[in-house]
Amino acid sequence: MDEYCFKVPKGLNRNIVTQISEQKNEPGWMTDFRLRALEIFERLPMPTWGADLSALDPYDIFYYIKPLQDTKTSWDDIPDTIKNTFDRLGIPQAEQRFLAGVGAQYESEVVYKSLRAQWAEKGVLFLDTSSALHKHLNYLKNILPRYPRP
Repeated sequence: MDEYCFKVPKGLNRNIVTQISEQKNEPGWMTDFRLRALEIFERLPMPTWGADLSALDPYDIFYYIKPLQDTKTSWDDIPDTIKNTFDRLGIPQAEQRFLAGVGAQYESEVVYKSLRAQWAEKGVLFLDTSSALHKHLNYLKNILPRYPRP
């Protein structure tokens, strides 16, 4: 898919982090939280355990791409270019046969969400980070200051 609603340049810096936070309509304290996380990211060395990441250039990555303006609740509303990607992975068939509703992420955003009401009625929440932030803002504002600063 070559057409996107929003796409930041490759790499990661304060400007890009701020652009992402603005695009997601996040409050200032969340932007600050992201910027503190960036400071930690910039200080940490590339991991040497697990897979060999020595050829990975973390500044040659698009860290945020928004493929659609809004999350869809009907698979029929998803563009064919995105559906084809999920079809190649077998996601729609898996959802229909095995799952009780899913959220499908494409690039940096959830593009499709269809979760059964029975889970919400039992208090089970399935939310992407942006939705959780906006729906539970007051709770998050109270707990995040407890986490250590870089």
